[in-house]
Formats: sequence, C-alpha cells, structure tokens
Amino acid sequence: MSSEAMAGTMSATMIECDVLVVGSGAGGLAAAVAAAARGLKVVVAEKASHVGGTTALSGGFMWVPNNPVSRRDGIADTVEAARTYLRHEAGNHFNAECVDAFLASGPEAIDFFETRTKVQFEPASAFSDYHPTEPGGLPGGRSIKARDFRGQELGKQLKRLRPPLPELTFVGLMIGSGPELKHFFNVTRSVRSAAYVAGRLTSHARDLALNGRGMLLTNGNALAARLFASALDFGVDVWTDAPVIRLEHADGAVVGALVQRADGEVLVQTRRGVVLAAGGFPQDLERRRRMFPHDRANDGHYSPAPASNTGDGLRLGEEAGAVVEQGYPNAAAWVPVSRVPRRDGSWGVFPHFIDRAKPGLIAVLPNGRRFVNEANSYHDFCQALFAAGEKDQPARAFLIVDRPFLKRYGLGFVKPFPVPVGPQLRSGYLKVGRSLAELAKATGIDAANLEATVAAWNRDMASGEDHAFGKGSTAYNRFNGDVDVKPNPCLAPIAEAPFYAVEVVVGDLGTFAGLRADGHARVLDDHGEPIPGLYASGNDMASIMGGNYPGGGITLGPALTFGYIAARHLAGAGDLAAAGDLAGAVGAAGSRDTAA
Repeated sequence: MSSEAMAGTMSATMIECDVLVVGSGAGGLAAAVAAAARGLKVVVAEKASHVGGTTALSGGFMWVPNNPVSRRDGIADTVEAARTYLRHEAGNHFNAECVDAFLASGPEAIDFFETRTKVQFEPASAFSDYHPTEPGGLPGGRSIKARDFRGQELGKQLKRLRPPLPELTFVGLMIGSGPELKHFFNVTRSVRSAAYVAGRLTSHARDLALNGRGMLLTNGNALAARLFASALDFGVDVWTDAPVIRLEHADGAVVGALVQRADGEVLVQTRRGVVLAAGGFPQDLERRRRMFPHDRANDGHYSPAPASNTGDGLRLGEEAGAVVEQGYPNAAAWVPVSRVPRRDGSWGVFPHFIDRAKPGLIAVLPNGRRFVNEANSYHDFCQALFAAGEKDQPARAFLIVDRPFLKRYGLGFVKPFPVPVGPQLRSGYLKVGRSLAELAKATGIDAANLEATVAAWNRDMASGEDHAFGKGSTAYNRFNGDVDVKPNPCLAPIAEAPFYAVEVVVGDLGTFAGLRADGHARVLDDHGEPIPGLYASGNDMASIMGGNYPGGGITLGPALTFGYIAARHLAGAGDLAAAGDLAGAVGAAGSRDTAA
C-alpha cells in the first residue's frame, strides 16, 4: 500500500483478507459465500446491527430464467426467449453484456448454491412474469424462492439476523407466500386450512415460549438466514455495526477499506478486491430528492428498507471514480404502501403486493376515479399513479372495498375475520362509511365520482370483464386473484355496506440506479473502464432491467447471480463466455465445476 493510502490510518488496527464485502443482503452474502467456497478469505462489513439487509424484509422471490429448480418442475424456457423479454422490457437501456452474463450464469449460480451451501430453493411455477403477453414473456416458472428455514440452525447467531417487517407478520408469525398464505385466507372456509393454521399457531406459540420469538423463517428472511448460515459454514467473518468509512487505493486500484468498528477503526487490506453491496439508496434523502421526481421535498415517499440503507456503496464508488446510472425511466422499484400507526407513536410501512388483485377491490384517486388495472404489478400500479395524479401534489390513492371483502381477505395491514378491525379503525388506518358518500366524506374523496365509479364497476360484474382497465386479464393478475371466484378471479361487486378504504402512497422495494458495471460485476469509471479491485452486486449495481420491472424477484435473482459472478472473477476462475455461445453456457451450467 502506498504512503498516501496509509496517511491518516496509522492508528487503525490492520488486517488482511482476500475479499471485503460491504453489506450483508443477498448480493453481499452471495459474493461472500461463493468467494469463500473457492478458498478465499472473506470479511463482510455490515453497517447495521443486523445481518440480511432489505433481503431479510422481502418476499424472497428470485427471478432467474432457465433455472434448474423450475426445470425440474417441468418448466420449459430458453435463453433466447428470456433475452427477447429483457430487451423488450429494458428498451433503450438494454445492457447486452450484463444481460448475457446474467442469463448464462444465473442457472450456474442456482446450481452452486443448491449443491454447495445451505441455500435451498423451491419452485414457484405458477408465478407469472409481470408482462407475460409481451415478446418472450412466460406465464410462470422464472421465479423461485428460498425454502423455509428453522432459526435454530443459526444457533446464537440468530439474534444477529434482521427480523421481518412487523407489519408483514401476524403476532410475530412469518407467513409464507403462496400455498401457506392461501390457508390463512381460507381459515374460516376450509377444515383443512383451519387445521393447518391451528397447527402453525400452536407451533409458533411453542417457539415463543421456548425461544422468545418465532423460529420458522419464511420468504426473504429464510433466504437471508440460509445465506448467513452458509457464510458462517465457510468461515466468513461477518461484522455488524461496522460501516465503511472510505476505500483505500494504491497504484490506481482499490486495495481495501477503512472500517469503523465498536472497538476502533480497522484498516482492511484486500489481496483481491472489494465488493460493494450496501443496498442502494432508498434512505438517502439527498439522492432521493435528486432522483425521485415525487419526493423533491422528502415528504412523498415511504420506504420499508432498513434505515441504514443510505447510499454508502454508491458514495464509496463515486469517490473511487465510478458512475451512478442517471438515465433510467425509474430510479427505483415502486410499490404502493400504506402507513401503519404503531403503538409507540412511530409509523410502519405496509407494501401492498397481493390485496389489490383480489375480487371486489378498486383503487381511486382523491377525485373518486379509477386510474389503473389494480391487479397489475406494484411497479406498474405506481407508474399509473404518477401518470394520473395531479401535478405538484403527493402521489396517493385509496383502495376501496366492502364488508364481504374485508371479512374474506382483510385489507393491507387489516387482517381477515376473525381478527378484530377495531384497532385499525380507532387508529385511523382504516376508514369506514355506512354508505359510499359517508366513506367519501371520511377520506376526502369526491363523493359523486366515487359513487359513479363503483356503479360502473358493478355493472361489469355480470360479464366478468373489467371494461375500463381489464382487471383479471393476464396470468399475473389471475395468480394473485381468488381461484374460487368465477369467471374472473379478480372481479366481484362492491355492494354490501359498510364500505372501507385504506390510503396508499409510493414506496420502493429497492433502487435501480446503481453503479455502472460490466458482465463480471466490475465497477466502471466514467470512461467505461473497470476500476481495478472494485466490484458491485445487489442494488449497488445498476439494475440490468433498465429501470423497469419484468417479474417477481428481478432484484434478488440478479443480486444472487452477480454476487456469484463477482466471486468467480475475484477467484480468477476464468471468463465465462457471457457474450458468446449463451445456449452452450446454460446447457453446461449443471455440470461445470464450481469449486476453486
């Protein structure tokens, strides 16, 4: 290390490793695990007190075309179809090099984690691409999820794992996406579902009594736990409460970083490189003001991401000469959220993923008019909200339902019957009216327009077709609907008082505008050249989706894959022909030696 790089660090403790990973979400832990599996000494520096980042709060789906998990479940896919779909979705922001690297290495990465680590997957073959009718789209099979995980397997390390969002649990119980969630919706309608839910609640009560918390981890919490356990298995040093102050440079390369720990500063010298995976910038207010048009005053956006995700990776990259992508049509993955009052006076954030597709729900603007197919993806919902909303006014809408809907499905943070709704009514989270006019008065919605909108909606029920916006017209719409409702699983009347509403605003599931990188996950400078020793993964790397949202898991799938790609390159495992014979690369993924 040069004397210049050493200046001001003489009082710091010094250690050496091969790879330093900044951040402990899926992108960071994937890089750490894959590098350690190749015999490299790895340190993970996590700024927060918990491991797992936004991954631990997420739904946990990973979008990886041609993955072996879905192939075993009978899904047929091709590299060409996936590439066509991504080219269509990304438009003018299509990055051929990175997309080809992802498509070639994604199946290989999934195979590596399945065969060499504690990360195990299950198919989600009915989970459609978000635009399945577009060129190259599929009605299912590109998304997979982590298997549930028992917290006991982490032992004493479990207390270091970030817990899930409390708004997405029930009395602390994590409810898995898919079949398990359907059991909870059907608890009062099916003996089988009632027995299943009773068993889960009994098991959860036992865990609370013995361990003080739920022990069956699901969704993104399970993925984070499995990656964390795998990192520990491979001897990765995982530091928490350890923000990176700055990167260290020598002869034009990144050669380490200065890390602040509780016991003092530590100068980490790296023999191979640094991977930036600090979670993007969802809580960086200054960068949000510049890049989120609806949040110029920092009062129009509410992210469920950890408070520690303040853009550290992007700042470190820029200080090293890297460039943050500025041209995407969307700087983040938008999601409608409702703000949930907590007992301590703070506010939680509830992301509305599934309820919008259920039959008997519409979304209206304050003017009382619909503006979107409510069953479309959360990202598409918010784009429609931006387009329809009033200029210079906060982007907000209301989800409108009636009594049978609320009893059957709940609404946002409000749970279905038999859970009481009184607390949410008293807190003001849930608005109610004995008539639509009364509900309009309680919410500030234009009453005449709301009544006309609901009347038009109800007239369409006989035909089973939403003539205004086509709710229920795609495989993705129907996946989140109710299969027991015919002929359209997303349509039912809004007719039985009382009527209810929850206000939604805009949040995010992570940022798209990250550091520009190449197909090896190497961070690029302003001339498009790799910065030696510097890599990026997860939301610190510019999304290969070009600022759009093609399917469930398009953050975690590439995060896992480019973490793996970065580790492979750091280990000197050779260059995969990412821009060459992609079909051959994918076909060989199952047999390629993934060891060092």
